[in-house]
Amino acid sequence: MTTASSADQPTRRDFLLVATGVAAAVGAAVTAWPLVAQMNPDAATIAAGAPIEVDLTPIAEGQDIKVFWRGKPIYISHRTKKQIAEAQKVPLSSLPDPELDSARVKAGHDQWLVVIGICTHLGCIPIAHEGNYDGFFCPCHGSQYDSSGRIRQGPAPANLPVPPYIFVSDTKIQIG
Repeated sequence: MTTASSADQPTRRDFLLVATGVAAAVGAAVTAWPLVAQMNPDAATIAAGAPIEVDLTPIAEGQDIKVFWRGKPIYISHRTKKQIAEAQKVPLSSLPDPELDSARVKAGHDQWLVVIGICTHLGCIPIAHEGNYDGFFCPCHGSQYDSSGRIRQGPAPANLPVPPYIFVSDTKIQIG
């Protein structure tokens, strides 16, 4: 016989019911965790396509650096005023692949040139600050690019491509 006062008190059966429910929930979470985690991309996949941020403060004027994004070399050049002026005064009619210098840099950031460092002829890696135009020189077949990455001389059919990038701040860019 159950009285009103004993029905209000938890019993051993209530404790076992709650403990079993908690154990089942923890077990389900522990079992589901690896299944959910395996759906995330691995580190190589993230590195292969994820955007990268580059701090521009250590790059002195006239200097350039090479970083890698999606397995491709990216040249980031801090151009001098002389390089910018020379690139802007080139007549488009003299270029094999005509493109304005202003179309290859971000507005207000003319001093920064960001290009994919792969020659458009046969995929060689050009050398920065070489050649007749103070830009990039591909030693394999003699293609020469100016300080804006535009083809000026040699067998390359096109300018060095500009990767997708944005200025996160005045001193940091995000590529990709």
